Amino acid sequence: MIGAGTWGTALSLTLANRGHAVTLWAYETEVVESILARRENELFMPGVRLPAGIVPTNRLAEALNAADLVLTVMPSHVCRPIYEQMLPHLSPDQIFVSATKGLESEKPMRMSEVIRSVVGSRFAPRLGILSGPSFAREVASGDPTAIVVASEDHETACIIQGEFSSPTLRLYTSTDVVGVELGGSVKNVIAIAAGVIQGLGLGHNPTAALITRGLAEITRLACACGGRRETLAGLAGMGDLVLTCTGELSRNRSVGIELGRGRKLPDILGSMRMVAEGIHTTGATVALASEHGIEMPITGQMNRILQGVISPREAIRELMERTLKEE
Repeated sequence: MIGAGTWGTALSLTLANRGHAVTLWAYETEVVESILARRENELFMPGVRLPAGIVPTNRLAEALNAADLVLTVMPSHVCRPIYEQMLPHLSPDQIFVSATKGLESEKPMRMSEVIRSVVGSRFAPRLGILSGPSFAREVASGDPTAIVVASEDHETACIIQGEFSSPTLRLYTSTDVVGVELGGSVKNVIAIAAGVIQGLGLGHNPTAALITRGLAEITRLACACGGRRETLAGLAGMGDLVLTCTGELSRNRSVGIELGRGRKLPDILGSMRMVAEGIHTTGATVALASEHGIEMPITGQMNRILQGVISPREAIRELMERTLKEE
């Protein structure tokens, strides 16, 4: 397990409870010390006891040694450099699972594209993508959760499904890597917008409209990139979007609430330890949409808000006054 934030910790706990031996790599030394001393990730998931089957380390080589499955759960903007550090220790026999929901902003690229571009210099990786409606704290608590594992190779998806599924975590398989990845990434952008609505003190009507039209934007983009429309009607699309736009545990929604209340983005980020992926993903989504000639008005306005070009109320007014059209 590469990444010991909330999601990495929750998945480690789930896999350890399934009987897997889990080596958990953490960037932060204090996370390793906390788990070794008190069996608890006090920095990212305080109050949750971790079983002895989870062995923490700060050394990538130790984490990757003899691993059959390599699950990466790092912020999207460090995916490439971490995989570059991992590369000498990787093996063609390993199965790779990415649980990062975001886009690399420079290109822009999906995480599977980033991983293949790095690992592909040595061998073609067997790769699955994990996504769907899942707050880490609820998964760690054992709340029933259903998510998707997508892989271009159906056999790989089925192996991951069998190794990860438990009485509290149900995995469905998919071969639509593009749709699953873009659904899991761009929903964070719409979630920030949902938080803005909350922060402005607006009601349920605009939130319902935002979720519906946001899903339309995500679907247009995913289909243009080769994804399937039906994927975005499922767990990795509508399911994850609804959860992130309405759930109190959503970091992206929390950022939007503060923006709606008038706080500046640098001040909000300065008070956060964990990453809100939607902030990094918004500009990359705008660039990807432009590359494919796709209209994404909500995402475009969210990008302008994050850049400080326009106020949230002005952005909503402009969206409402756009040229009228058929749904």
